[in-house]
Amino acid sequence: MTQQTTLTTRAWIELTLLALIWGGSFLAIRTALDEIGPLTSVLHRTFWAMLVLWAIVLATRLPLPRSPRLWGAFLVMGLLNNVIPFSLMAWGQLYVPTGLTSIFNAASAIFGIVVAALVFADERITPRKAFGVGLGFLGVCVAIGLDALRQFDTTSLAQLAIVAGTVSYAFASAWARKTLSGVPPLVAAAGMLTGSSLIMIPFAVSVEGVPSFDLDARTWTAIAYYAIFATALAYLLYYRVLAMAGSGNLMLVTLLIPPVAITLGALVRDEALHPGEYLGFVLLALGLTIIDGRLWRRRATTV
Repeated sequence: MTQQTTLTTRAWIELTLLALIWGGSFLAIRTALDEIGPLTSVLHRTFWAMLVLWAIVLATRLPLPRSPRLWGAFLVMGLLNNVIPFSLMAWGQLYVPTGLTSIFNAASAIFGIVVAALVFADERITPRKAFGVGLGFLGVCVAIGLDALRQFDTTSLAQLAIVAGTVSYAFASAWARKTLSGVPPLVAAAGMLTGSSLIMIPFAVSVEGVPSFDLDARTWTAIAYYAIFATALAYLLYYRVLAMAGSGNLMLVTLLIPPVAITLGALVRDEALHPGEYLGFVLLALGLTIIDGRLWRRRATTV
């Protein structure tokens, strides 16, 4: 099956909606981490979202997946797209501000394009994309800061953990296109979250103990947001955009997330970013706009 790999107006609209939803998830996760551990927060996220999606699958009478090969693909997808990045980023957010976490998350687009080019012939890296990728990598390095890398303290380790999570997202996007094309988005999302929950239940319990349900209302509100809206609903959009625009273009959603996350972090948690971190995001954003190419093509036609 040939897959479209361009961003239509409809794809951009759904990407923007996805960015608004995910932008709020960084604040919600950081709020939950005030009371629960990072692995427990991930377990809540995948488990409740899984239940919501399977309820919708049953209500809409979609055919249930039965192929062992497909369930194996769901398990790998859950590991790459949920278990690894969610866990690394949740731990990283204990030490890294919400806005900076979202900036590092934007590097998913850079890594996604590189991985997609290695795997798919129709997503190869052109000279323009290569320049954009290089500029994006520079932006990530500037945001982290060379001094932080040289010191290699807990904060810099947390930053690197978040960046490692974005690399896992990139492989997940390619894996989804390669193994889950043709699977209904709702079923794909539910299956993926089932795979990740099967991994997270023993992992979280063995490390952080049996989760407590005696939590503050604020914590439950945060969990409800990032599990139901930022996971269950968001992944329906995720798979829709993947089918419309391809795995490399899908990762461009991360460019739209930081402004939302930075604004919420500043308003709710009084978080502030350093000038170098803003400069890093500007370079990363510029690299991504070069990769997309639309803005530059429009400027060329109007000159």
